[in-house]
Amino acid sequence: MKVAVFSSHQFERPYLEKANTSHGHQLSYFESHLDSEVAKLAQGFPAVSAFVSDSLDADTLKVLSEGGVKFISLRSAGYNHIDLEAAAKLGISVARVPAYSPSAVAEYTIALMLTLNRKTHKAYNRVREGNFSLDGLIGFEFSGQTAAVIGTGNIGAIVCRILIGFGCRVVAYDTHPSEACKQMGVEYISMEEIFKISDIITLHCPLNPATKYIINEKNLALAKDGVMLINTGRGGLIDTKAVIKALKTGKIGSLGLDVYEEEEELFFEDNSEHIIDDDIFSRLITFPNVVITGHQGFLTTTALRNIAETSLQNISDFESGTVSKNTL
Repeated sequence: MKVAVFSSHQFERPYLEKANTSHGHQLSYFESHLDSEVAKLAQGFPAVSAFVSDSLDADTLKVLSEGGVKFISLRSAGYNHIDLEAAAKLGISVARVPAYSPSAVAEYTIALMLTLNRKTHKAYNRVREGNFSLDGLIGFEFSGQTAAVIGTGNIGAIVCRILIGFGCRVVAYDTHPSEACKQMGVEYISMEEIFKISDIITLHCPLNPATKYIINEKNLALAKDGVMLINTGRGGLIDTKAVIKALKTGKIGSLGLDVYEEEEELFFEDNSEHIIDDDIFSRLITFPNVVITGHQGFLTTTALRNIAETSLQNISDFESGTVSKNTL
């Protein structure tokens, strides 16, 4: 099947090519982010492969449909970037990669926590400049801290297990509590209590109307002073303006982000020669207690293999008339 692969990156092409040896699809790579204008490039392609940074709104889907697209294979677990209702009306089927490697994101979450706490990024830069001073590098021990995990699906459950291994008291909030997490010793409590007692809060819930801006001014007002906040889920889970205000007052003691609400305009591209005109993002990176990375939590060899294989298998299933279990 002819497949238009949008937002294709050099780091993922070898994995797609290797996985495709057993599928035999005709892959055409487009570096452009998919939107209503770029969608015209998919003319004559029955299938599209889309990345998490692509915009699959109703207008884009209409152009894709008019060009003959019948199937969209998402190279991501999240699907908040696609209008599923519009896709259904246009007769476009959609499938995703639901669990490419939960450990990848979970381990990266812990890496952000450790970096912020022990300030290894600052120490690295100091030593390279011949500065071996330890002033300003004091951290805390995770053992005995109360860590909150909001969302205990595949990724959140692994984060819970690692934090318990560190000696943390782990509390959680989820509309569907996990029995496996309970057996580990995770305590499920109310959202209000999460903010009141937690030293560390990490987000692993999907982005939907109920979780949009789950981190907001009201909830942050309940938090302990100096709380550590981590988001490796979706940018829209936090109200960035409220977070900036909380950083300025010291309510948030450290912030680790691998996602950003307006990341489509920034992430996955080299913008080092350009002026970043996003004033909110620019303000965030001025804080010394903030670490932001460009949505790389998933970026492991295992995850890239699984994303490539599952996304191409979804296309093969559609081609053969099989309804994939990954269909949305």
